[in-house]
This record gives sequence, C-alpha cells and structure tokens, in this order.
Amino acid sequence: MSQVNPSVTPGPSHNRKTVFFAVLFLVIAVAGLMYVKWWPYYHKMLAAASTHSIGASILGDADTSSSPSWANTWKYAEAYFLAIWKAAILGVVLGSLIQVLLPSQWLLRVLGKTSFGSTAIAGLAAVPGMMCTCCAAPMAVGLRKKNASVGSSLAFWLGNPTINPATLIFMTFVLSWKFTLIRLVFGLVLTFGVSYLANRFAKNTEPVNIDKLIKNKETEAQDSFIVRWGKSIGSMILYLVPAYFLSVLIVSAARVWLFPHISAGASNNIWMIVFFAIAGMIFVIPTAAEIPIIQTFITFGLGTGPAAALLLTLPSISLPSLIMVGRSFPKRVLFFVVVSVVVLGILSGLVGMFIL
Repeated sequence: MSQVNPSVTPGPSHNRKTVFFAVLFLVIAVAGLMYVKWWPYYHKMLAAASTHSIGASILGDADTSSSPSWANTWKYAEAYFLAIWKAAILGVVLGSLIQVLLPSQWLLRVLGKTSFGSTAIAGLAAVPGMMCTCCAAPMAVGLRKKNASVGSSLAFWLGNPTINPATLIFMTFVLSWKFTLIRLVFGLVLTFGVSYLANRFAKNTEPVNIDKLIKNKETEAQDSFIVRWGKSIGSMILYLVPAYFLSVLIVSAARVWLFPHISAGASNNIWMIVFFAIAGMIFVIPTAAEIPIIQTFITFGLGTGPAAALLLTLPSISLPSLIMVGRSFPKRVLFFVVVSVVVLGILSGLVGMFIL
C-alpha cells in the first residue's frame, strides 16, 4: 500500500491560504486595471463618441518628414513611455504575482494543456486586460514560468492588444465599423487560431505530465510569499526593463524608415500593404494608438489597404515585446508568430483594399 507524501498533500490550512492568495491576486488585478485601464477608457469612450477622435497621432503629423537623430528618437520614446508607464508597472507587478499567488494546481490544470480549450480560456481571460503588447509581455512571461502551455500563454499575450474591447469601441467611433469588423475577425484568428497552432511548434518528444508538474511546483514553493515575490519581481526588473528600454530606443530611431513621408502615392497596392504589415509588426505603440495613427495617415493619402494592414500588425506584437518574451518561448514559436502576424496583416490589408 503506497503512502501519501505529507509535503505535497494539501491540508485545510493550505487550502485556505491558496484561496486567500488567489482572491488577493484578483483584488490587485481588478484594482490595478480599474485605475490604469477601465476608468480612463470609459471617459475616452465618451470623448470618442462625441468628437470622433481619441487624440493626436503619437507619430506626429504624417506630412512632416524628419531625419534620424537622437532628438527625434528620444522625442518618440519619451511620448511612448509617458503614455504606458502606469500599465507597464502594473504588467510587471501582475506578471510577478502570477508566479507566487496563483495556485499551481489550478493554473496547470486549466492553462497547462495544449488543447484548444486551454488556449480559448487564456484568450478570453485577456479581454478585460486591454494591455498593449509590451505591458502584457510580463504576464505572458509569468504564465510560462508557471508552466502554462505555449498556446495558452500566447493567447493571453496576443489577445490583450488585438481583441481589446475598448479599442474596438474607439475604432468604431473614430474610423468605421468596417475597420472594427476587420480587426475583430483577424484578431480572433490570431489570438485563438495562431496561438493554438503554435503548440505544434513547441511539442516535446514526451507528453506533458501535468500531475508531475503540479507536484514539483508544490514542492518548490517552500519559501515565504515575500521571498518568492522578491525573487520573481527582481528577476523581471533586472532582465525585462533594460531590454524593454533599449529596444524601444532602437525602434524609435528606426521610425523614420518604418513610417516614411506619407503622400498620395501611398495608395492601395500589394507592395505598400506588405511594407506596412512588416513595419507595423516591428514598431511599438501604446494601447489604441493605431487609431489616431491610421486616421492621420489616411488624411495624408495612405490607402485603405495599407491602413488595414497596420490595423492588425501595429498593436499585435513589436520588436520590444518579442525581446521581452524571448526567453520564455522557443525561437521557432516566436518566428511562427512573427510570420503569422505579417501574413494576417497582409490579408487584412487586401480585405481593406476592397471593402473600405
């Protein structure tokens, strides 16, 4: 008769602590999102409904050409960081708390599988987050460190910016319902379809043993909450923040080549769609910034095809966010995501060229 190891058998006090930690995470997440996202976006939605605008483009006037320089690089980086710093801090905090507050047993059983069900749950969980790709990246890293599957972690990461309900509402008021429909359809394909297929690029030769992972995680969690959280947030700050800052500067410096002078020549053709699909995939923006960018570009002659390509690729991923999650996903998975974003962006552009 086998004996039960008492070190991994949860008792009443352990169960109460687990429930307390899960509720604590939920309270922190709701309070943080209310302050950083939900309440500000409610007021922005009212403004968008009345003015059909959510502000000026973070890129500035599309008809003003500029040369690459430190001043222009820092100008965009400063505007970007001022727009996202609260969400970035919240993303790091939640990403670290995922590792120490959420119960491993629940998380692995729900998000640790490579099934479409786990991917779908993670994608739906991303909807209230409404984070940009870089601010959602620390949470995806946290999920991977808790052994959530590749598909689940990707769905949460990609779903935050692409099926953001606030952005979809803003888009309807500022651009049109057709833009919103294109974004929603391709955003759903990216979040749920591409994320699920990405599991195929990360399969090990042996199937994942969920029970073994749960036992290992419970055995590892012997330190106090403060010690574990300090290690978790410390490692994130030491790696993610410097990589994030430097990569944003690099992308900011490349802005003049990624988004050149916009004129009437930027019409609906396949080459412009491909160019802007790739440029949008590389560049980094705050949440919903693609809307005033596209609105401004269109007024200066950008065709609806390239605009529809930017509609998907600008928010989905970026070079900085790819660097941030680079250690958490296999390289072939990230390559698959990059190619998928560009291809879906091109398809989005082709659809936009004919129906917008």
